[in-house]
Amino acid sequence: MDRYIGIDAHLQSCTHAVMGPSGRRLKEQVVETNGKALREFMQSIAGDKHICLEEGELSQWLYELFLPLAKEVVVVQPEKRKGSKSDSLDAWGLAELLRTRRAATVVYKGRGTYSALKEAVHAHRAITRDVTRSKNRLRAVFRARGISGFGQEVYEPKLRRPWLQQLSVARQRRAQLYAEQLDHLVAIAEQVDSWLQEEANGCPIIKILTTAPGIGLVRATQTVATVVTPHRFRTKRQFWSYCGLAVVRISSSDWAPKGDGGFRPKRKGLTRGLNRNRNPLLKEVFKGAALTVIQQMPDNPLAQNYRRLVEEERDDPALARLTLARQIAAIVLAMWKKQEVYDPTRYVCSKTV
Repeated sequence: MDRYIGIDAHLQSCTHAVMGPSGRRLKEQVVETNGKALREFMQSIAGDKHICLEEGELSQWLYELFLPLAKEVVVVQPEKRKGSKSDSLDAWGLAELLRTRRAATVVYKGRGTYSALKEAVHAHRAITRDVTRSKNRLRAVFRARGISGFGQEVYEPKLRRPWLQQLSVARQRRAQLYAEQLDHLVAIAEQVDSWLQEEANGCPIIKILTTAPGIGLVRATQTVATVVTPHRFRTKRQFWSYCGLAVVRISSSDWAPKGDGGFRPKRKGLTRGLNRNRNPLLKEVFKGAALTVIQQMPDNPLAQNYRRLVEEERDDPALARLTLARQIAAIVLAMWKKQEVYDPTRYVCSKTV
């Protein structure tokens, strides 16, 4: 007998709602967010268990915890609930969603695949952001006093002293504290870089993907750690949608009557920007790769195609960059599926829609 279990998970407690195949509510119980307690409760439920939970900070752990105990574990994006809201209502809603197979955005979870690489990518991204914030904070102290022209010197311990001496005593002390924080973060960033390189060396596909235009070691590791397997996407358009590079079109009353009694299309759908339901990291990866190709690889066929779109076809530069980002994403997906290095003669530059 099938049992559909919705779980509303929080740091201290998890609310379980158990539903039968007919929609009958069988059981509701609050269990401590503890691996042993959660496992014991799940084992106490008879029948084939189908579990549904929302994406969140606990979802990966719960997915791996319940997968050996259930026939199916599904993680979905949270829905916007109108009206009343509670842990109980959320849990029952998840159970009903899975029982009726209602349309929902399912979040892919790869159990144990590239787990160390994922952690290295998360650490690298967090530390890189912290280093950037620290540099901006230190730079702002000088700029607030009209001091400029220091370049990278204020970030280097051996070169920043002459610049610090241009500040008042109080500001000099604040800048020195910011500088010491930056120095510590830079040292940690070097350790994270070594860790990322170590994990990347154990993954052959990363070396292949780094041959793609604009895709270096960091972007390749971010792509592999996020996507896990390219076979999740049957077509490049599905991949574009996942990366947030798909164009949203809206239309209504699309057909008008013709004189002979038939119908003709009235007009094309209006574009409304890019899809918002996406993976932000991958969007950052491929838009950054497009900028790298444009600015640093002028002889690459993709960069030449970009210039053609802007200069000859009078495309908006932002739209041309989007076209380039979509081309790079499609190339990376194809290279990954075929396990082959980048060959510019095999990928024809064409205007994607």
